[in-house]
Amino acid sequence: MANTLDQMEANLANGDLPFQLTLELTVSDPDTIRELAKYDEGEPRDEFALEALKIGVLTLRRASASIDSEFIKHETNRLLENLQKQFQSHAESSKQRIEDSLGKYFNPQDGHFTQRVKQLASADGEVGRMIRSLVDGNDSHLAKTMLTHIGETSPLMKHLSPDQSQGLLAVLHTKVESQLASQREKILKEFSLDNPEGALCRLVSEVTGKHGDFTRDMKGKIDEVVKEFSLNDENSSLSRLVKKVNTAQETITQEFSLDNDQSSLRKMQTHLETILGAHIKSAADFQEEVKVALGKLITKRETEARSTLHGGTFEDAVLEFVSRDGHPRGETVEGTGSCVGRIKNCKVGDVVVELGCDSAAAGAKIVIEAKEDASYTIAKSREEIEQARKNRDAQLGIFIFSQRTAPAHCDSFRRYGSDLLVVWDAEDPTTDANLKAALEVARALCIRARQATEKKVDFTTIDKAILDIEKRVQNLDEIRKSTETIRNANEKIFDRVRIDGEALDKQLGILKECLGDLKENLGSEIPSKPLLTPGK
Repeated sequence: MANTLDQMEANLANGDLPFQLTLELTVSDPDTIRELAKYDEGEPRDEFALEALKIGVLTLRRASASIDSEFIKHETNRLLENLQKQFQSHAESSKQRIEDSLGKYFNPQDGHFTQRVKQLASADGEVGRMIRSLVDGNDSHLAKTMLTHIGETSPLMKHLSPDQSQGLLAVLHTKVESQLASQREKILKEFSLDNPEGALCRLVSEVTGKHGDFTRDMKGKIDEVVKEFSLNDENSSLSRLVKKVNTAQETITQEFSLDNDQSSLRKMQTHLETILGAHIKSAADFQEEVKVALGKLITKRETEARSTLHGGTFEDAVLEFVSRDGHPRGETVEGTGSCVGRIKNCKVGDVVVELGCDSAAAGAKIVIEAKEDASYTIAKSREEIEQARKNRDAQLGIFIFSQRTAPAHCDSFRRYGSDLLVVWDAEDPTTDANLKAALEVARALCIRARQATEKKVDFTTIDKAILDIEKRVQNLDEIRKSTETIRNANEKIFDRVRIDGEALDKQLGILKECLGDLKENLGSEIPSKPLLTPGK
C-alpha cells in the first residue's frame, strides 16, 4: 500500500494523472447526509456526489489562487507616478540651483565679480580718485609741496626778496623770477592734461593703458569662465554636465517606460499580465464549470417545480424525516398519501405514525399532512388536518407548511386543540427543531389523552410544558434567523481577509523582487549626492 501511494505521488509530481481514482468515504456530516439521501442509492447518488466534490475542489483551487488584480494594478500605477514625479523634481531643482549659484557671481549685469571690477577700473573708481587726489587742484599734495619750497613765503624767496637789497638781488630777482615763470609754465605743462607730451598726461595714459590691459585680461578670463557655463558651447563644462544629467534621466525614463520592451517596468508589466491572464483564464474555466454544474441542478429543480411531483417531493422529505425520528422509538411510520382512509374516496392524510409498545400511549396514531402549496391558509389547513384525523382515525394531527409557501405572518409552531401547525424546510437544517418539537408535543398529547381515559390525572405540568415548548420553538426560530445572518457574514469576512492577505503577500514579494532588480540595474547611473552644492 505504501509503495502504491509513493508511486502515485511521483506520478503527480511528474504531471502524470491516473485515468481514474477510487475513493471510499464514510460521511458523518448531517447536512451532507441529508443532501445525499435525497437521491436513490446507486448511480444517481454517485453522480450527485461526484458533481458536489468537483464543485468543492474547483472552489478551493480558485480560492487559493485568487488575486485582486485591480488592487495590484492601482498600487503599481501609483508607485510609478510617485517615482517619475520625484525624478523630475530632483532634475529641475538641481538645474535651478546651479543656474542661481553661477549667476550670482558671474552675471554680466549684476554679478558680484563684475560689480567689483567696475568699482576698481571705472573713471570714477578707487584708482582714479586716488591719483586725482594727489596731483589735481590747488589743495593737492603736489601743489602744497611746491608752494612750501618755492612759494612767496618760502625761506628761499625771503632771502632773494628785492626789498632786502638792490642791484644784484634785483637782477637776480628778475632773472630768477623769469626763470621761475618759465619753469612754472613748464611744470604746469607737464601736469596739464591739455599737453599730450606732459608727464601727467603720459602718466594718465600709461595708467589708463595698464588699466585697459588689466580690464581686457580680466574680461577675457571672465569670458572663458562664462563660456565654460554656456549651454551654447557643446564642449563647456555645463553642457557636459547637462548631457550627463539628461543621459541619466533618459536611462531612468527608459527603464520606467512601457514603450521600451527591454525596460524593467515593461518586464514587470509582462510578468503581471501573464499572471493575471492565467488567473483570468482559470476564473473563466471555473465559472464555466460551475455554471454547467449549477445549470444541471437548477434545471433539475425547475423541472421538479413545474411537474406534478413537486408536492410529492416535499411529502417524501417529510416521510423520510419522520421515519428517521420514529423508528428508533419503535414507532410505525407509514406513507398513506395514495391510500383511501375511513372516509369514502378520501386520501387526506399523507403520513400516519403509530406509537410503539414502549410508549405509555401504545397504538395511538398521529396523522401528518404536508403541503408545499401557497394557496393554503391557516383556516384551510386546520380544516384539512381535522379531516385527516377523522379519515385516518388518529388522535392528533400535524399540518406541515413548506417554508417557501407558508402564509404570511404564520408562526413557526402553533397548537390548536388536537392539531399542530408547523413550518419546516427540507433544505434548512435549522428548521428541523420545529418539526421535532411538533412530534414530541403530539406524543405527549397522545399520552395525556390515553391516561385521561383510564384515570384522572393532573395535567397542569404537561400543559405548561407544551406551552413552554411552543414558546421556545418560536424563540428558536428568531434566534436561528439572526444566527444564520451573523454566521454567513463572519464566514465571508474571514474568507475574504484570508484570501486577500495571502494574495497581497504574494504580489508584494513579486513587486519587491522587480524593484530590487531595477535598483541594481540603475545603481551605477543615479548619483548618490548632488553634483554641485549651492554656495560653494
